[in-house]
Amino acid sequence: MLVKAYAKINISLDVVGKRDDGYHLLEMIMQNIELYDLIDISKCNSGIDIKCNIPYVPTDEKNLAYKAAKLFIDSYGIRGGVSINIRKNIPVAAGLAGGSSNAATVLKAMRDLYQVEATDEELMKLGVQIGADVPYCFIGGTALCTGIGDVIKPLKPFKNHILVVVKPNFGVSTKEVYGSLDISKINIHPRTKDIISAMERNDLEETATLMKNVLENVALKKHYILREIKKDMIKQGALNALMTGSGPTIFGFFDDMLKAQRCLERMKERYTEVFLTRTI
Repeated sequence: MLVKAYAKINISLDVVGKRDDGYHLLEMIMQNIELYDLIDISKCNSGIDIKCNIPYVPTDEKNLAYKAAKLFIDSYGIRGGVSINIRKNIPVAAGLAGGSSNAATVLKAMRDLYQVEATDEELMKLGVQIGADVPYCFIGGTALCTGIGDVIKPLKPFKNHILVVVKPNFGVSTKEVYGSLDISKINIHPRTKDIISAMERNDLEETATLMKNVLENVALKKHYILREIKKDMIKQGALNALMTGSGPTIFGFFDDMLKAQRCLERMKERYTEVFLTRTI
């Protein structure tokens, strides 16, 4: 099977509490974009063989696709293995859920390859053991995600909106960003219900104006360049720009393709991982 694993952005990310086990309680509006990794997956006699076109991506048990395959094999008593070739386009350690999307795609593909009678709910419960974004990546589209990110409520599709995505030349540790966040110092929380309302009306301008990510409180203080990217995008005609996930990727929404293309060219002068894409 040859399958696509789509990236996501956070149109909104709020931290509303913390569990006793240290996990943060979230309220996020997630959205798939037309940027994807290609995963070529096939049966083999035994073992899990991972290959990737990006040399620094691990191909052992550190890889989330590997973890997904092993969990599936162990959970359903599969006699046989799987060969997985990942052609990555989604930047790594970027806040775009590339790894989580790969894991969710592998779970779905293995269900089909091995013709296992497993429900979506069962596979999503497996997925959350790999990472909090995996259940959303399993469903995709436009969704409100709560809990630790594992409670998914699909929303009205918010598709065909133009955005430019910029991943600066460094990664960010999700654990470090959340670890540095002081919930008591979050003065302004996203107006999640208002954002959902604007999205349901397909009002891009209001959605862009309202979108917010509280993790910017940490990441933008630590990495000044992220503020510069946001300012630059708005200067180039973006309705607004925001960091996705725990960063460092910044995206900007555009209501005009020409402005978006100009922004793309401008950003490509300074950064290597820049994409012009759409919501799907």
